[in-house]
Amino acid sequence: MERIALNISKEWLSVADICEYMDVSPYVVTRMIRSGDLPGVKFGREWRISTTDFETYLNDQRSRSIEIAERT
Repeated sequence: MERIALNISKEWLSVADICEYMDVSPYVVTRMIRSGDLPGVKFGREWRISTTDFETYLNDQRSRSIEIAERT
């Protein structure tokens, strides 16, 4: 399985950037950060997620989905 690689020039992504990429609401992204599923850093009032951490998160989720599908 080929890794997902983001072609994003930013080193840090905002919640809005991730919402746009994943087509989800800010609530979903903020919940993932606060639960620790998606590593984030708070800069002032805004959360930022490193592009590398976001890629890792996407690839980990993809691997888990494939493992679950193979078990069923």
